[in-house]
Amino acid sequence: MSDVLPSVELVADGGAQAGPRFVRLPDGQAAYDGRLVRAARNGDHAAFSSLYERYARVVHGLLLARVGRDNVEDLVQDVFLTAWRRLDDLRDPAAFGGWLVMITRHRAIDFHRQRAELVELPENLPVRGVAAERAEAHAALDAIRALPDAYRDTLMLRLVEGLSGPEIAMRTGLTPASVRVNLHRGMKLLREKLQKASGTERATT
Repeated sequence: MSDVLPSVELVADGGAQAGPRFVRLPDGQAAYDGRLVRAARNGDHAAFSSLYERYARVVHGLLLARVGRDNVEDLVQDVFLTAWRRLDDLRDPAAFGGWLVMITRHRAIDFHRQRAELVELPENLPVRGVAAERAEAHAALDAIRALPDAYRDTLMLRLVEGLSGPEIAMRTGLTPASVRVNLHRGMKLLREKLQKASGTERATT
């Protein structure tokens, strides 16, 4: 079934069940999602590809908020393959967006449960040039991942995936006001964490 998923490169700059109720997105988007889901259930691969295009950046951002960059691309594919295989389990086709978000979060949890222990590099390993820039980017991602879930997800979708506030609201089911609050408070916490980390680094050099 991998031919259902388009080959889309998602570049980051800088098991679900049908029982629970899922967040319903705005009526227009939810209705369109519902039509695509029903078409995909009838074997329309193009319809599922459209769902992939609509939600790939959201899934990518939510995963990046929870797992390392090197694993995100494969997990994005896993999430959509899971959604494709379980599409018939979705009781309300219009709730696809919230259902997919739940699958994404569960996949990240499963990944951490199954991951083998890795040897970590020492924190004081000297880095220069491009390596230093990459280290700074990783430090910023780590700081975002350390935030509470609501701020972490919203900031990752805004800063890394480049989604606007209204786009985040439409794709996640949050109200625009909640997105604005999450971005404002999340940015404040992120700045504090980065400033603290920077001050600690200077103190140790």
